[in-house]
Amino acid sequence: MPYLATLVGLVLVTLTLLDAFEVVLLPRPVRRRWRINRMFFEAAWAAWSWIARRLRPGRRREDFAGVFGPLSMVALFSAWAILLMFGFGLLHWALQALLGGDPAMTLTQAMGVSGDAFFTLGYGDVVPHHAAGRLLVVVEAGTGFGFIALTISYLPVLYQHFSRRDYQLVELAARAGTPPTVADLLAWHALVDDADALAQWLRDWELWAADLVESHAAYPMLAFYRSQHEGHSWLAALAVLMDVCALLIAGDERGGPPQAAATFGAARRALRVVAGSLEVAAPATPEAATQALEEDDVKPLETVLDGIAPGWRADAATVGRLARLRRTYRPHLRGLATYLLLPLPAWRGAPVARGPGDVMARLTGEDEPQD
Repeated sequence: MPYLATLVGLVLVTLTLLDAFEVVLLPRPVRRRWRINRMFFEAAWAAWSWIARRLRPGRRREDFAGVFGPLSMVALFSAWAILLMFGFGLLHWALQALLGGDPAMTLTQAMGVSGDAFFTLGYGDVVPHHAAGRLLVVVEAGTGFGFIALTISYLPVLYQHFSRRDYQLVELAARAGTPPTVADLLAWHALVDDADALAQWLRDWELWAADLVESHAAYPMLAFYRSQHEGHSWLAALAVLMDVCALLIAGDERGGPPQAAATFGAARRALRVVAGSLEVAAPATPEAATQALEEDDVKPLETVLDGIAPGWRADAATVGRLARLRRTYRPHLRGLATYLLLPLPAWRGAPVARGPGDVMARLTGEDEPQD
């Protein structure tokens, strides 16, 4: 038994420290399938989302799902600490059993020594009688001190990435409404009537998508963090961004603005990186017919885009090219939306605005019914 306890203790301590190192310190994605944090998040989210799906869609479900991200990180840190203390406790007990001592240390006492050393409490009511055991206490105390310091320093980094991700959602709400729609976003840019402003907007969101690749590849758990802005999510923003780029590209025989193609490529890569890090497969079933776009859906946008995208036309060829582009990213969007319980935005929430007054009323909320 002491030899088996030594083996199990070493495996637990090694795997836990390796997992903590990969999550907290390693600034790159890890491709290995069997990892403690991956199995933890898969099991925890499966149980949490099972309950969330039984709640009525709305604020109550969203609030419940929104708790999972921060709570899961606290639970993961706690799980690491428990595994480390249990692993070191087995090592303490095995060393005492192998080297002998009077009185003999029970497994319960060994776990107490482990917890005392890990959190550097210094009770000292039970102490090892051999030099190897005392050395193990020192090693565990150093490990516990470093583990606590790393977890405390890790949270600000995680929240920094979260804040950067959500920062531009405020700007999106001002231009695309709440919830955001492609039609409202394009109507806002048509009101400005500045093609350069649209190109700069696309450039800013290309950088946002690139940052999404970096942060969510290294920290996949960020996908579970919900936006603090009601009616918005990073996935909805990504869907609107890709639909806008696809529209600009499909409606111009020359391929649309070069910046639209660059932003579309960055956004599609971000989508696939997040889906890959969470191992979310695209649904095999085709998209519902009600979500497929027809010529009547894009025709109203022709006058809207006239000033900011010269040469853009809404015809059968545009619809065909748009459908082909959407097939390259819509399945991944739907897969993530189903898995994370994040609703995708509608193509348009209301008829396309016809003038400046309609646009301003839509985005400022003046057209909403009063209580």
